[in-house]
Amino acid sequence: MNIGIYGTLVAASLVLLLGNRLVEWIPVLHNYTIPEPVAGGLVVAIVLLVVRVAGQVEVRFDTALQAPLMLAFFATIGLNANLASLKQGGPLLLRFLGVVIGLLVLQNAVGIGLAYALGVDPLLGLLGGSITLSGGHGTGAAWSKVFAEHHGVQSATEAAIACATFGLVMGGILGGPVARLLMRRVTKPDSQQTATPVDSPLAFEEPKAEQPTTSAAFIATLALIAISLAVGEALSNLLAGTAFELPTFVCVLFVGVLLSNGLALAGKPVAEHAVALLGNVSLALFLAMALMTLKLWDLASLALPVISILAAQTALMALYAIFVTFSVMGRNYDAVVLAAGHCGFGLGATPTAIANMQAVTNRFGHSHLAFLIVPMVGAFFIDIANAIVIKGYLALPIFR
Repeated sequence: MNIGIYGTLVAASLVLLLGNRLVEWIPVLHNYTIPEPVAGGLVVAIVLLVVRVAGQVEVRFDTALQAPLMLAFFATIGLNANLASLKQGGPLLLRFLGVVIGLLVLQNAVGIGLAYALGVDPLLGLLGGSITLSGGHGTGAAWSKVFAEHHGVQSATEAAIACATFGLVMGGILGGPVARLLMRRVTKPDSQQTATPVDSPLAFEEPKAEQPTTSAAFIATLALIAISLAVGEALSNLLAGTAFELPTFVCVLFVGVLLSNGLALAGKPVAEHAVALLGNVSLALFLAMALMTLKLWDLASLALPVISILAAQTALMALYAIFVTFSVMGRNYDAVVLAAGHCGFGLGATPTAIANMQAVTNRFGHSHLAFLIVPMVGAFFIDIANAIVIKGYLALPIFR
């Protein structure tokens, strides 16, 4: 059964409404701050799995809007990135980047070590490490092609997509329970001490807040997003095949940063409320589409060694967020939100990290520092750091 682009958009909207109701109705979802797109999307994915198995009917959605929505979300991150604010959070941003790089190194060490212990190709362990978990579907697809063509790894692409899918699901599930556990270690939200005033939240902190804007501001922001997408895609194509090659979403974010700060210097800052509105809508719809279209049967096809590696990676992420991310980032409320966000992009993707943090702050209060740091590290710096770490591991004698 094929569902067209409009039907897919309707379904994604209903998934968000379903997730909202599920989180309200089911105490465990609320108590563990599970993001609404994750709750609604997984229910739909499970229903579609049952329909496929029991009724021998596969429902296929037209996901043509999924990539543009993701890119629009990253464009709004760039448009929301004020370099003056980033300078204020500079030392903590660098500290968090160090924490993130530490996880990248550990993920690959665990993956390779378990692959050896289980008697499988260590490259599969690398695929079940930072390539697909911190890297996501795009990085996984790119490296799996290299492993298949140059290293003869069988079913590398299928394994990479399945691992990235597993990470996307677990990244959305794990952040809430980790935050709930860590909240017992802090007395109260103390993010009011951060540089941004409480009455001026950053764009992604209050997804349910009414955003006052005008049609002119909305259209101007939409134009800036479109420019970011067009120029970012052109820049990505220009860099393709060079030593400076970057994913399209990183180029889009970079263009958004240049536009935002260039307009600010010219005395014409972007309309923050319109950026917040469009950013949160793009994020919610992208996550809903990504989760409701998950092919859970692909996860069932994973071989036992890969499942074992992914189970160990999930445990590693939880322990690392609790004992390293939380501790290094200050053992306060901001550190709790950062740990939840780290679970999101350490296993899944930056949109998942933002959704995790929104679920936590919606319940416990603002964390301006987390929303300042995580989008930039998770969307920009992590891809560069991950590429360096992966190439470093591939230079080891075992892979020659």
